[in-house]
Parts: sequence; structure tokens; C-alpha cells
Amino acid sequence: MKKKLAILMAASMLAVSLSGCGGSKTDAPAADGTAAGTEAEAAGDGSELVFAWWGNQVRNERTQQMLELYSEQNPGVTFDGQFSEWNDYWKKLSTAAAGNSLPDIVQMDMKYINQYVKNGLLVDLTPYIEDGTIDVSNCNESVLNAGKVGDGIYAICNGINAPGLLYNKTVTDAAGVTIKDGMTVDEFIDICRTIHEKTGYKTNFLYTQNEIFCEYLLRAKGIVMYGEGALGGTAEDYADYFALYRQGLDEGWLCEPAVFAERTIGSVEQDPLVYGSSPDTRSWCMFQYTNQLTAARNAAPEGDHIALSTWPTPDLEKSNYLKPSQFFAITTQGSNPDECAKVLDFITNSVDANNILLGERGIPLSSEVANAISPQMDETSQEIIKFINEVVSPKCSQVNPPQPDGYTEANEVLNRMEEKVAYGELTPEEAGKVFFEEANAALAAKKQ
Repeated sequence: MKKKLAILMAASMLAVSLSGCGGSKTDAPAADGTAAGTEAEAAGDGSELVFAWWGNQVRNERTQQMLELYSEQNPGVTFDGQFSEWNDYWKKLSTAAAGNSLPDIVQMDMKYINQYVKNGLLVDLTPYIEDGTIDVSNCNESVLNAGKVGDGIYAICNGINAPGLLYNKTVTDAAGVTIKDGMTVDEFIDICRTIHEKTGYKTNFLYTQNEIFCEYLLRAKGIVMYGEGALGGTAEDYADYFALYRQGLDEGWLCEPAVFAERTIGSVEQDPLVYGSSPDTRSWCMFQYTNQLTAARNAAPEGDHIALSTWPTPDLEKSNYLKPSQFFAITTQGSNPDECAKVLDFITNSVDANNILLGERGIPLSSEVANAISPQMDETSQEIIKFINEVVSPKCSQVNPPQPDGYTEANEVLNRMEEKVAYGELTPEEAGKVFFEEANAALAAKKQ
């Protein structure tokens, strides 16, 4: 799989509320009793599709432009584009699902696919793939199957990326430190100490989004964090992770929880890497994915250069992975899945659409599209592709399977324990024990 992905990538070298009703809306009758928009409906079906995603301002602008292009090429089809920040997105999507008002098309993440499929909320795309409505002839099969649950494909990957440590090279240069790919955790902590001592800048370990770094470190031990009905590893493994927070706070180089009190967690534009009034409210680095480099550079203060490296780990090859950045899926609560399938094909195979998107969500799934947009890609995108090809692909392992039911509840416990450790209410050992017990209970309850 690595080889196929590397070939594909090398060839490409190149918020609003979600609770509004999903489904289609047709034109109202005109005053004379005839249907309005007759000419438009001759070419399209007069549908307004609700299309929802999470993201940063760069993604918002490009996605809206892409949807406008589809409407131009398909008269009669319009979109109610709805976007939110990461945390708000999933809360609003959950509320909409309970109210039977999910958007027609949703951006989907690997960690939630199982949950939405098991609740009957996503349309199986297999028939649309088999009849050619969604053309996957130029798509890598392994990546395509990342959206598979059971015998069906319920989501189409719209980009490939990898974990990336985004860091302020202006700050690291001022501190006299060099960031290298493949840092160990101990090397990383030494750098954090040095940067704080010499510049005052602190470090952020993905506050309240910590499961992806915890999972990353556990992979170095050969542990899959979230299994069906149970956590991998032991309570001591999670205590070791919480100990990183306690150490950073005790030594003064980790951002305190108060820094995040009035910020939107998950927003690149409000991350301490690029946002803050002084070094003690800023972080020299951000744990993210490679497709966020463009947004981070756009949001960075003038004069700050944001660079890219790997996350620290005891074993880079075991920890690192190539990941479908996000997916698009059709919900069962919409009323025009046939038109939605055409939209997914458009996103996957239209060169014009991808000349607008320009790989902001990751390297395009279609190798033909990746080749075609290569001349249009900016320097940052080319840097990301080079990083994935030359740094990640040679030293990575298969990405973990989609998170099972109960993951959301278990992750809430993880965040709660992190806060208790950060505020000194529990020791890392106590937090590891509580998390292991409560998360296992949550996962086991969903398996029954």
C-alpha cells in the first residue's frame, strides 16, 4: 500500500448551524400558477442541497467556490453551504441527526464513520460506484476502502495527509535549536525546555484533542488505542501519557489550561502557534495534520515562518501513518441522494473543481486529478507532498481502523482526566487508572 500511495503522490508533485433541515427544496409556484425556474429545471432538478463541513477560512472559501462551480455547470442545483469549527461541527451534526434534519452531504471523519453507519445515517455508495455515477477508476483502492464499513462504502476520501508538527521556525532559530524529523520524546522535551528558557514561548500538546497524540505514542508500543469493546494497553500506558502534561506544567514550558479558556478549540486561527498576545500565551509548535500547513501560514503573524516536521515518538515507523484527511458522505435524511452522488463524483474527478480546492484537504484521491492540478499547486502544497513522499511514506505503518462505538464517550473521559491532571486534582497514575476503567466501560457498553 505504501508503494502505491507513494507512486500516486509522486505523480501529483505537483459555520453556521448544521441544524437547518437537510434535503431538497424545489422552486415555489409563480404567481400565474406555473412552476418557477422552468428553464433551470430542464437542465437540473431544481434542488437545493445542504452541504456541511468543518474547517478554516481557506477551506471555507475554496469549498464555497467549488459549490458555485457545480451550480454553474448544473443549472437548477444550488447549495446551502454550512461550515463550523471542528468541535461545534460534531455537536451540531449530532443535534441535527436527532432531529432528522441532517444535511444532504456531510464532511466525515474516520473516527465517526462506524457510529454513523451503525445508526443508519449514511447512504451506501456501492451502487453509485458500480453504475459509474461515482467514478473511482483512477483512485487508489486501499485508500478508497478506508471509507468501507462491512460490505459497503459509505464515504469517499477527499484527500490524503499525515501527522505533521507545525512549528515556528522564527522562534526555534531565535532559541538556537534545530528541529529534525524523527525526534524522540526526550529530545522534544529538551527542545521545549530550551525554547521556553530562551524565548518565553511554551508548548501545546493538543489540549482537549489529545487522543490523536496519545494514540500516536501507543502505536510505537504496538498498541491500538481503541479496539472493539475495549482499550488497548494498560492503565500504566495512559498514566505515562498524562505524566507528560504534569511534567510540562511543573517545569513551566507547557501552555496552561487558562490559555484556551476563551478560544475555539480546533481552530487553526486561534491556536497558540499563531494566536496570542505574548510568548507566555503562545506555543512554538502545533500538533496537526499536513493539510493544515497552508491555513497555519496564512494565520501566522507577519514575520513568523511556519515549518513542518514529524511528531516526536520512540519509534517513528511504528507511530507514523498516512491518513485519509476527511471524507464526504451522503446522509439518509436527505431527499436527493442521486444528485448528491453526482456531487461526490464532481469533487473526486473534476479537474476544474480541484483547481479551486488545490489539495487543501490533502492530496486528491484521483491520480489523474492530482497530475492535472500539479501546475496550479502553490509552494506550500508542493512542500507537503515532498514531506509525505520523502519523510512519511518510507517510515510509516498502516493507519488504525476506524474508532468503534463508545469512542466519543471514552474520549470525553480522556479530556476530563487531562484537565484534572492539569489542575492538580489527580496524579497521572490516578488519571490513568480512572480513564482505563471508565473508557473500557463505555466501549464495552456500546459493544453489547
